[in-house]
Amino acid sequence: MNPILDETHDPARSSWVDSARGHADFPIQNLPLGCFSPPGERPRGGIAIGDEIVDLAALAGSGLLEGEAQAAAEAGAGEALNPLLALGAGPRTALRRRVSALLSDDRWRGPVEPLLHRAADCVLHLPARIGDYSDFYVGIHHATNIGRLFRPDSPLLPNYKHVPIGYHGRASSIRVSGEPVLRPKGQIKAPDAAEPVLSPTRRLDYELELGVWIGPGNMPGEPVPINEAPAHLAGLCLLNDWSARDIQTWEYQPLGPFLSKSFHSTISPWIVTSEALAPFRTAQPPRPDGDPAPLPYLTDPKDAAFGAFALTLDVTLSTRAMREAGAAPFRLSRGPATSLYWTVAQMIAHQTINGCNMNPGDLLGTGTISAPDATGCGSLIELTRGGAEPIALPSGETRAFLEDGDEIALIGRFEAPGRVSIGFGPCAAIVQPARP
Repeated sequence: MNPILDETHDPARSSWVDSARGHADFPIQNLPLGCFSPPGERPRGGIAIGDEIVDLAALAGSGLLEGEAQAAAEAGAGEALNPLLALGAGPRTALRRRVSALLSDDRWRGPVEPLLHRAADCVLHLPARIGDYSDFYVGIHHATNIGRLFRPDSPLLPNYKHVPIGYHGRASSIRVSGEPVLRPKGQIKAPDAAEPVLSPTRRLDYELELGVWIGPGNMPGEPVPINEAPAHLAGLCLLNDWSARDIQTWEYQPLGPFLSKSFHSTISPWIVTSEALAPFRTAQPPRPDGDPAPLPYLTDPKDAAFGAFALTLDVTLSTRAMREAGAAPFRLSRGPATSLYWTVAQMIAHQTINGCNMNPGDLLGTGTISAPDATGCGSLIELTRGGAEPIALPSGETRAFLEDGDEIALIGRFEAPGRVSIGFGPCAAIVQPARP
């Protein structure tokens, strides 16, 4: 898997869409895919460019496309992008190249400008119908930090460095950025209590993750070889897999998290495509001396050379009092996505090695991404050492875990020398009180 660069990645390329020039997330080098609805109209596929959205349904009927690009636009014209994701990289690349040309050449401004919608006027939706969702646990520093809270002498379980750990999550409760998080209820048993009680969580937390969108997928019984796994990566998004730590503590043995994780997961609304990620591919950090080598089905030299991403991840917190005072959000953490122990390709290869089939629009979560030091912890349970050391905020407030009215936002920036940086767009939600 060598990253393929073409004219769409040219840092000198600019767009006649004014807001795209210097845009923090969506310059012309990005062109992410998503689903939106203009005011009073049905949802349809779109491509973000600056503060505008290219309407794929309108583009498909414009006569400006042909061949694979036309097929891709037609597949993306419906209310979800699953048909477009199923086509794979060829049509997706053709569409990207044609749209990039149309948006960069002023001669096309006349016919293309009527196909744009102001993003601020539109409603953004989930990009695809998510049939299945698996959540992995490949952030080794998070796994180590959590392990130390419960097993100080042996924080990582014996299998961690041999197998990409994961579990089957709940697809129905994945929500797009901006939808509020309702504080969940569940059984909670305090350490000194004789019996559990049904209660709203008192230890609500966020988890900083990446979401991995699946493209064509595989047939039942046919594993995806690791060297073919990149062909099944449609793109990435940000993912906040909210967690109720006290509910999880009581319920997770012996089968793992259940109600503590299935109530809400927030994702950014745009798929930053595999093609847009090409300039930001980087080497997977080498394993420390003494760590076991991955089994052959998880080993590929090209994946080791290009399987990680030059991506910086931030998490910010804004309390209700901070917003009322007009105060800026407080940054909780910043760290690199290269802190993952296993790559996306290894996740895909492992997910399918038993014959499990993946379908277009399936989503994988990386698990919480934390940096080696405390400045990049991807959750409050790590930052506060299980709530024992609350964080002091500039507003004078403190937080051990999240309170009602708190807003968590995830931010991701892809950056590489000589390249135009790109991002994901918003991934934020406000916590609301539990229902009576």
